[in-house]
Amino acid sequence: MSKADKKRSSSRWGAVRVLLVVLVLALVPQPAVADGGGPGSAPARPPAGDLAWLAFAGGAFSVDAAARSVRYRACDGDTGRVADPGMRIRDGIARGRVTVGGTTYAYDVPLTGRSRGFLAVFPPAGPPDGHLGTVVTDPMPPTDPVAGRRLLPLTGQLAAVVDDAAATNPAGVTVRDLSGRYGDQQVAVNGTFRPKAASVIKLWILVELLRRVDCGQVSLTDGVLVTPADVVGGTGELQHETFPQVVTLYRLAEYMIIYSDNTAANVLIDYLGGFAPVNALIDSMNQRETILARKLLDTEAARRGEENYTSPDDVISLLGAVWDADILAPPSRDLMIDFMRRQTLNNKIPAALPPGVPVAHKTGDLPDASHDVGYYLIPGTEVAVAFLTGGPIATGDEVVRRLARVVYDYLTTPVPGAVVE
Repeated sequence: MSKADKKRSSSRWGAVRVLLVVLVLALVPQPAVADGGGPGSAPARPPAGDLAWLAFAGGAFSVDAAARSVRYRACDGDTGRVADPGMRIRDGIARGRVTVGGTTYAYDVPLTGRSRGFLAVFPPAGPPDGHLGTVVTDPMPPTDPVAGRRLLPLTGQLAAVVDDAAATNPAGVTVRDLSGRYGDQQVAVNGTFRPKAASVIKLWILVELLRRVDCGQVSLTDGVLVTPADVVGGTGELQHETFPQVVTLYRLAEYMIIYSDNTAANVLIDYLGGFAPVNALIDSMNQRETILARKLLDTEAARRGEENYTSPDDVISLLGAVWDADILAPPSRDLMIDFMRRQTLNNKIPAALPPGVPVAHKTGDLPDASHDVGYYLIPGTEVAVAFLTGGPIATGDEVVRRLARVVYDYLTTPVPGAVVE
């Protein structure tokens, strides 16, 4: 390339950079400021937090404003968690640029959920790319605060059950409206309660697998060789089959959810590359209470203090992002929910509700933990729920059922005084 060609190329590249910066400024909404409510005034935005991530096709760009760090994780790579000491935060928007491996990431990300953010990616060679997407926080702010206030009295009813059970089974519960009936409001009691995750951690394993399907990196028809050394006990059906044999990713994923198959979960952990990729997914979504630190039924690891944990708020953060197709494409989202609908372990949420109520859920059981999480798929009143308990499993099961019924009754029975205008 001649010097003149290089100069023209550099000029075009600079023009593209300027154009993307202009797009950032034009497309990212500025926060409205309350001005006393006069005619034509804009409504005040929800308060900004420290943690937010930008959802775009095939990826997430995560911002931790308190730690001044970011993470880009998409189909084309993962930067890991990167410090950006030059991050600027003004009017509830985080702005900055970092360079990792020769690629520069310039971002404008509001720290308020349901906003629109922008990320410009400048690779060392080739054209730049721009991502405009929805900002995800935990909790997501309600779309209609007035309608959302109608869900708030549920908190007191759930707290009564949690308080009653506290001596034997400490518990946490989070509920998010998905239908809009309650303005997409989220409520919680002990939402950051952090018990052992048990089999609820399998939801993150599934999302990481389906994310790779969305990226075109794997197909659910691909096969994995399962050997006798992979087989473990506990829940599941694979342990009753003859090995070695090749099992498709589809069947491993399906069995991991509908039968809570521990062998399938462990094989998928290995297939995905170990704990790190699943924990990278968790970190990219800013879920601070959740970790995958051991395989299922690995009692030696558990004795060493290596344990999987989660919280009701983190579960709802995942389930909400799946429902909204923020972390998975719609076909993968639908497949995941279908697996959860076909759950065969139904002694908790389904057992607490009238027969025929549609639910999609995933249980978790340990001697000292009992959980059930998922979706109530009542038409027009869909919600995501997470009921997590510690303590003896037998009494924990009953606490989960009580909480599950309280939510159902609230959603289906008019509650005097529940509407706050």
